[in-house]
Amino acid sequence: MPNKPLSENVMPRGPRLDAPGTLHHVMVRGIERGSIVHDDADRSEFLKRMGNLAQQSGTGIYAFALMNNHAHILLKSGPEGLSSYMRRLLSGYAQYFNRRHRRVGHLFQNRYKSIICEEDAYFDKLVAYIHLNPLRAGLVDTFQQLASYSWAGHAVLMGKVSYEWMESDYVLHFFGGRAGRARKAYLEYLEEEMNVDREKELSGGGLVRSQGGWSRVCSMRKRGEKALSDERILGGDDFVRDVLKQAEERQDVLLPESERLEQFGEAIKQACESAGITVIFLRSGSRSGSLPSMRKELARKGVYEYGLSLTETGRQLGVTTNAVSYMLKKE
Repeated sequence: MPNKPLSENVMPRGPRLDAPGTLHHVMVRGIERGSIVHDDADRSEFLKRMGNLAQQSGTGIYAFALMNNHAHILLKSGPEGLSSYMRRLLSGYAQYFNRRHRRVGHLFQNRYKSIICEEDAYFDKLVAYIHLNPLRAGLVDTFQQLASYSWAGHAVLMGKVSYEWMESDYVLHFFGGRAGRARKAYLEYLEEEMNVDREKELSGGGLVRSQGGWSRVCSMRKRGEKALSDERILGGDDFVRDVLKQAEERQDVLLPESERLEQFGEAIKQACESAGITVIFLRSGSRSGSLPSMRKELARKGVYEYGLSLTETGRQLGVTTNAVSYMLKKE
């Protein structure tokens, strides 16, 4: 009996795809569509935590819009990865929110949505889509009001609000070389995008892939069959194919964390023996001699070669998470 054509449905959400430097469109929502902010004090706290954690973790923030019951963030993940950043942001804010408003229970939906995005093709569209959210939702009525709306990145790009943790220069560079011209071009683009519905386009998609790999997809296409799309990725065929291939390769080579910790511990031991010092002295906090450069090299190995979090790498080296982040930023 011939195989039935597959319907063009979306694959069930699998493990998150991520690597340092990956561009993500992140959406977080209140549980049962409930509010995640009640007033400006809550909004200020959310953005303060979002920005501080971005600086600590090396996460780049390019666009954001904080609404009443959800938020959009366009970011590029740092060395520690997206999951660690979002876990720290959402759990920390939820604890603050529950304490302040004397409530208990979950604040956010259990699983935030994140979509890997092809930067060259979608960066400007995502910036516009995210920053237009307050206007489309009726939180502001005009572009002039949007420019002064403190809870979205548009006000930063227009020079009305300052958040030093937002990569505003990087964003404006997409629209022009000089700040004044770039802002003008950006605003014109935003006005054009206001009349375009990109909700479905920017919610994920791209390459179609079925179980069995890319070769099976090609043969299915030749037979006129449809494959399932991967909703975790937004981009063209080549981009999505590369992301999935890289994710599969990382999954194949990544050992369990216990084994990676053991190997990293051995690397620390060998480095100390070569330097003629003890592991205890390395973890003592001393900055004498070559210790700072030695820690920096080991921090790089812990995060990039062994796939450990900034926190775990710092614990193994006897330094703080912020110290590891600072070492990696100075590379």
